Amino acid sequence: MADLNPKIPQGPLSQKWSHYKDHQNLVNPSNKRKLDIIVVGTGLAGASAAASLGELGFNVKIFCYQDSPRRAHSIAAQGGINAAKNYPNDGDTIYRLFYDTIKGGDYRSREANVYRLAEVSNAIIDQCVAQGVPFAREYNGTLENRSFGGAQVSRTFYARGQTGQQLLLGAYGSLSRQIKAGTVTLYNRHEMMDLVIIDGKARGIIARNLITGQLERYFGHAVVLATGGYGNVFYLSTNAMGSNVSACWQVFKKGAYFANPCFTQIHPTCIPVHGDYQSKLTLMSESLRNDGRIWVPKKKEDAQKVREGKLKARDIPEEDRDYYLERRYPAYGNLVPRDVASRAAKERCDAGYGVNETGLAVFLDFEESIKRLGKNVIEERYGNLFQMYEKIVDENPYENPMMIYPAVHYTMGGIWVDYELMSTIPGLFVAGEANYSDHGANRLGASALMQGLADGYFILPYTLQNYLASEIKVPRIPTDRPEFTEAENGVRNRLEKLMNIKGSLSVDHFHKELGKIMWENVGMGRNEQNLRKAIERIRSLREDFWKNLCITGSINDLNTELEKANRVADFLELGELIALDALQRNESCGGHFREEYQTKEGECLRNDQDYKYVAAWEFKGSGQFEVHKEPLQYEEIEVKQRVYK
Repeated sequence: MADLNPKIPQGPLSQKWSHYKDHQNLVNPSNKRKLDIIVVGTGLAGASAAASLGELGFNVKIFCYQDSPRRAHSIAAQGGINAAKNYPNDGDTIYRLFYDTIKGGDYRSREANVYRLAEVSNAIIDQCVAQGVPFAREYNGTLENRSFGGAQVSRTFYARGQTGQQLLLGAYGSLSRQIKAGTVTLYNRHEMMDLVIIDGKARGIIARNLITGQLERYFGHAVVLATGGYGNVFYLSTNAMGSNVSACWQVFKKGAYFANPCFTQIHPTCIPVHGDYQSKLTLMSESLRNDGRIWVPKKKEDAQKVREGKLKARDIPEEDRDYYLERRYPAYGNLVPRDVASRAAKERCDAGYGVNETGLAVFLDFEESIKRLGKNVIEERYGNLFQMYEKIVDENPYENPMMIYPAVHYTMGGIWVDYELMSTIPGLFVAGEANYSDHGANRLGASALMQGLADGYFILPYTLQNYLASEIKVPRIPTDRPEFTEAENGVRNRLEKLMNIKGSLSVDHFHKELGKIMWENVGMGRNEQNLRKAIERIRSLREDFWKNLCITGSINDLNTELEKANRVADFLELGELIALDALQRNESCGGHFREEYQTKEGECLRNDQDYKYVAAWEFKGSGQFEVHKEPLQYEEIEVKQRVYK
């Protein structure tokens, strides 16, 4: 069993990170050139980490399964990135950003990690401005801010609705500079298939060249995973279709613990499902809740007429509209955290007030803001989002309210890491959404980009160097070692097993079935009966997968069906672990809502006495898992019921 030591530095919370940096071990420039680092993933966390480590002088090998790092799913982030700059002078501080993040996560995140995240947030903005990221600016040239859910200040920097794209281009520019300089080598269209461990430490990976089908071996003195989240276990999500859990799942099977897998986030503002043949869902940025007001008809008969197409939203008078978030949460209104807004939308739709043909939608209305600010201001702030909505729904959101409904978006769970972002496997570091460390049971909007860039630009360059300082005497290990051979053979056997099933059902068939099981039983509302049902159904589906899967094509060639099959096989195992984790956590907190544990007002009812811990799961063999617990200690804040009223 691995040691669950979080390695939190001593001293006051506000000085822990400074104390760590003051006393970390360093590697001198000539020794850096002797050390190899593997980075898997080229999103914000991976690209920023590789660029920073390359700039320091390490030899970096970076891998992505896409044809270009610019295809990483970070590019899809829309609304913004948080930082405690306090440019609007509205009362923001590093402590307030820290507190909002802890509270937003429903007191289920590690205090020291979250404070460090808030502490380095300001440097991220300076870094990105220096890279030329075109943040929105006021007329006088200063950077503009807007608000996001879970905060009463404006701390979110943005570039219209394309913030993730612009930040990724900035990181990609820095990465490209290091590729040109020769410190970073890029391997695109390569997918990590397994981790190689030598003498108990991460020492390399097995990757598959997705064009040729060849398995390749790569050595590194350390390995960094920055492979994103696992929301596609639900099939329909806002994630790119290629987003997967496989790299994290393989290291989990090699000894890295998987923490809080049941903490999955449902985003409240997504375009609703519109058919049985949909492959993904489209996010409408949370930033829209700054100027959009969310409502449903007060009268069920009006809602019914809207569903039948007999009544338009604009025809419903103001007095017959229920702005339910403003009614229930007057202090925060439409800017309550995502989990709160999502459950409130579900409650209204379940009660019969939902709109759209399915009844599973609510209105997001900009009529008041357009009258107050003018259409040109709304277009300047959100124009590309409005265009995207109109192309998908074929309705003009300037004239009619958008229709939105919650959908799976982000995963707060991930590989367990300590304060240094190292997993329970020495030498294996995990960054960004792939780790569990900063968001607790619910992520605040605009904090994903903040965490990814904080990990890559400002944390890993210190903590990874501290680890590598003791590795400078380790020579580059040849990849013909037995450990590499064993790992490669394991991958080949798995791929051959998938190809040789010779069944009659497609990969997508099994993925869709898994998604239905997860959404219906492990989605916004969970209870013991449905969780147990989900576990049994997932096990049965997994058994059917290994009997009846059909993969066309060849193993030694470009084969997207084989790629998908390998990932879905991992999802079928992860889905069971998510349900098990949700079943053992007999409380409601953040994105984990157990229907048996709620207040009279329908809010989360935590059990701090028994469940104030990180659940870190250990793989014990096929279908066998053991949970370990990292107690959460709060020294600087009072743990109490979340209130947004």
